[in-house]
Amino acid sequence: MFFRLSRYFSVESAKYSKIMGKILNVAEKNDAAKSVANLLSGGCMRRRDGFSKFNKIYEFEYNVFNQNYTMIMTSVSGHLLTHEFVGEYKKWLGCSPVSLFDAPLQKMCPENYKDIKRTLEKEVRAADSLVIWTDCDREGENIGCEVIDVCRQVKPNIRVYRARFSEITPQSVSNAVRNLVDPDYLASAAVDVRSELDLRIGAAFTRFQTLRLQKVFPQTLGEQLISYGSCQFPTLGFVVERYKQVQAFIPEPFWKITVKHKVEDSFVEFSWRRMRLFNHSACLIIYQICLENPIARVVDIKSKNKSKWRPLPLDTVELEKLASRKLHINAKETMKIAEKLYTQGFISYPRTETNSFPKDMNLNTLVQMQSGDPQWGEFAVRVLEHGPNPRNGTKTDNAHPPIHPTKYTNTLQGKEKQVYEFVVRHFLACLSQDAQGHETTVDIDVSEERFSGSGLMIVARNYLDVYPYDKWNAKYMPVFEVDETFMPTSIQMVDGETSPPPLLTEADLIALMDKHGIGTDATHADHIETIKTRLYVGVRPDGRFVPGELGMGLVEGYDAMGYEMSKPHLRAELERDLKAICEGKKDSAGKPRETVQVGREKQRR
Repeated sequence: MFFRLSRYFSVESAKYSKIMGKILNVAEKNDAAKSVANLLSGGCMRRRDGFSKFNKIYEFEYNVFNQNYTMIMTSVSGHLLTHEFVGEYKKWLGCSPVSLFDAPLQKMCPENYKDIKRTLEKEVRAADSLVIWTDCDREGENIGCEVIDVCRQVKPNIRVYRARFSEITPQSVSNAVRNLVDPDYLASAAVDVRSELDLRIGAAFTRFQTLRLQKVFPQTLGEQLISYGSCQFPTLGFVVERYKQVQAFIPEPFWKITVKHKVEDSFVEFSWRRMRLFNHSACLIIYQICLENPIARVVDIKSKNKSKWRPLPLDTVELEKLASRKLHINAKETMKIAEKLYTQGFISYPRTETNSFPKDMNLNTLVQMQSGDPQWGEFAVRVLEHGPNPRNGTKTDNAHPPIHPTKYTNTLQGKEKQVYEFVVRHFLACLSQDAQGHETTVDIDVSEERFSGSGLMIVARNYLDVYPYDKWNAKYMPVFEVDETFMPTSIQMVDGETSPPPLLTEADLIALMDKHGIGTDATHADHIETIKTRLYVGVRPDGRFVPGELGMGLVEGYDAMGYEMSKPHLRAELERDLKAICEGKKDSAGKPRETVQVGREKQRR
């Protein structure tokens, strides 16, 4: 059941009316707590210290549920509780790795977070209600439920509400308070399932392979942790698989014929309809025939309008890929910057699977905010004149809109400025018009061999005027007429050889992880960073991934034993099951038993 509370409230009425009690509000990070409190209080909050020096407490009066309350706003620092083994199972040599699949677990508060826990326990004693302000994704639901568990240990009957928001702006946070709902316990349960499985399987195989390989290779691996993770291994597997494809590739020579013709100061190149031949003698014979009668005759001319599509609204995966390709900022750093911009109120929530704007979203106001910028302000005015026209995609997580700017700023520096500018330009581009061009294709005949050339005239750049990350260049094509003949400037037979697929870039790797369901948009960057820090892979100066000796050895070792540990299907199946748990279609208690049994059988072999 959802509680929809839509009564009027305000800071002003709270200043002069009787205070009915206190409401404890808890955000995911201190910056978020500070920003939300500042917006709700109109800048009139009072700050005091809690037990944690990193997590402050902000107080202000507010009218909620048509009554006046003192709002106590504080925060955690991510996950407050974590699954841990107990007793002898915590010790590496205290049990067999296989026994970890059945070992007892409990959720504990790490030592460095106990001061945060003490603050919550103290503040909730005087509170009438608890409002959760963690990020509105699956992980945020779980963090919120951890806060609820801690608070209910002290005050079992406290009323609990969830604030849902996608951006830290005045309208968004006030709407969140007006429309408080129940926490999503199903989403939280899915995270608990994943956390338990990651711990059991990860710890069992990490201990197994670390202890085994340290014993076999004491000189090189004697001090090294050789971790296993059900997401990091498929991620490693993608790198190894592509590397092996490149190494196994055998180039094959080919030959082709090209025709070039100079008109005034420009060359037009015509490509062979056959493309290429892998038989040198056959290509040579055709080439000699062309040279015997080299006159080219125009046999067909086609003209058509052509569009270059503007980008789709920005989701997390596209942000990570495009920042890596266009800005040369890796995914982990990009998300760290995006989260900071979000907590500062400059952009919307950066972890979203949605690439279409809701029909009722006020896009005009968001565009208007950017109209005064000296670089893209004029373009924003053009968007307003024609009306925002988003090119919407088909994906939605039913929780957050696409990533977009929520406030104008010109005070940012360095990479923060780069990421913010990219989000703004992408937003304006996707609301604009496709670029328009006119393409002409000319087919010619030389000794009954067909060649084709094309030219492009750009008629309207449209979104390209604000989006320098896409290129679309005009290509000259002189005027020809059907049956016109001419003597080509050159007819050449050129050789080449087939090339292997390129090694993976970070953007390629994220695309593969997304395609195969490895991790989520919130965790892709972390899994890539893990295999880098473990030295399972390296990154060349050109940004392409190569497996390290250890990474290659682990994948090939498990493959040789018949275990597909680096293949994506096992983790992808788990991600699908976690989604089903969120939707209430699958029992959260059953999935751990199924997956643990699979892991246990693999290790016992």
